[in-house]
Amino acid sequence: MTTPDHTHPAPVFTAVDHRTAVAAETARFVAAVKDADLATAVPSCPGWTLADLVKHTGSVQRWFSALLRARIQEPPRTREVDLRLPDQKDGYPDWLAESATVAADAFADTDPDLPMWAWGVDQYARFWARRMLFETLLHRADAELALGLRPAIDRPLAVDGIDEFLVNLPFATFFAPKVADLRGPDRTIRFRTTDGDDAWVVRLRPDGFGVDTAHPPTAVTDATVQGTAADLLLLVYGRLPYKAEALAHEGDEHLLAHWFANSAF
Repeated sequence: MTTPDHTHPAPVFTAVDHRTAVAAETARFVAAVKDADLATAVPSCPGWTLADLVKHTGSVQRWFSALLRARIQEPPRTREVDLRLPDQKDGYPDWLAESATVAADAFADTDPDLPMWAWGVDQYARFWARRMLFETLLHRADAELALGLRPAIDRPLAVDGIDEFLVNLPFATFFAPKVADLRGPDRTIRFRTTDGDDAWVVRLRPDGFGVDTAHPPTAVTDATVQGTAADLLLLVYGRLPYKAEALAHEGDEHLLAHWFANSAF
């Protein structure tokens, strides 16, 4: 089991309105697939079609909404939820739009600062809205990539998404077991945006890893990857390889290969 690095402050506060962004990203997702062939393969989610992608995203929104309404205080024992899935797949885009409405209703009834169980670092209801946002945004990007489009990702959302991913990743071993292999003899990787001054340093230790907020911004790291915030978000989620033309990397190649082989979920 990976030992989380608790040097990152918790709870986490960001300038992004996650609840509003869930609705906006869902609308963009629906617009992308509304007139598309839902049997289209999704290369970034091997084995899935657009129909699978839409069903998964709407299911996540409805399940997280059920967790919020239940004010859960311990890990849920089931993922069963009434999906109200349409009989015909051509109804999936409208169903996804309705899923965002279900989420909005759950948000409206739940104080974001309400203490709740969450699998990540932030043990408050707001964790689930933030997590729902990036499930929706990344799968919207998956849909657009499958349709031959280049996803446009708003920079503030991309920055927040990189942070959300890196901060919570140490806790993800129960559904992403390879994360447990992210350890090393005090090795560091910097992720840096080229369209702003944002940077994160991840430190791998013999007992695990985590974001090291105490690492000076100008201090040397063993490896660095840099690109726009949008491209870095796609990178950390495994939608872009670190050797992609849109990114630049330097330093310990073995360390980078080890990180990216075990970190995406």
